[in-house]
Amino acid sequence: MEQSKRTISFRRVVDLTHPIKPGIPLWPGDPPVQFETTASLAAEGYFLRRFSMGEHSGTHISTPSAIFDRGSGPDSISPETLITPAAVIDCRTSAGIDPDHVLTVAEIADWERRHGKIAAGSTVLLLTGWRRYWDEPERFINLGDDGLMHTPGFAPEAVSFVFDERGATGIGTDTHGVDAGRDPDLEASRAALSKPALVLECLNNLDRLPATGATLVIGRLPLVGGSGSPACVLALVP
Repeated sequence: MEQSKRTISFRRVVDLTHPIKPGIPLWPGDPPVQFETTASLAAEGYFLRRFSMGEHSGTHISTPSAIFDRGSGPDSISPETLITPAAVIDCRTSAGIDPDHVLTVAEIADWERRHGKIAAGSTVLLLTGWRRYWDEPERFINLGDDGLMHTPGFAPEAVSFVFDERGATGIGTDTHGVDAGRDPDLEASRAALSKPALVLECLNNLDRLPATGATLVIGRLPLVGGSGSPACVLALVP
């Protein structure tokens, strides 16, 4: 059967991707971002660098293989899932008061009363305001004396709700993880990646998106055997 044509109308494009450079915030223990010049204009007549970074550094996608044995990796992501409507839930006020804030089902219900039901096939994005700390890596990671990161995230029940009750296909956030930083068991990630679903982390410029109406266009590296991938994420805003 012939597939129906789909069109996207937009007035502006918002880049949700952080620039990649040494010194960006990194999950504790992750390898540093490094660049090395391998050819120069003066010596070889052209400029070329080699770079290395963790699969979960910068703006990135986390895949099931990151936490599940025999889980799928970035090379298995269906291209059709990389273009998706966005639902943006703003919790900046709560996260500003409590860095351990988690998005609850009750907060989602309140958001839906104002913006309508989350559309099936959407990627639900959590706007915490954490991007303001991007140039302060220690503040962005916010590691406490208890050895835990204190950053906002999704409650596991909220993750299950958006997938099971609303038919979402992904979640994302502007922090380094969709989980609350103080959750070492990564329950929100497990709830999402068990679907499996798209999980986007370290997003930029979420404050420039409307609550509904934007379309995400997500680029990833199909790293064979990988646990995730650096990502380029654009939002098409009507």
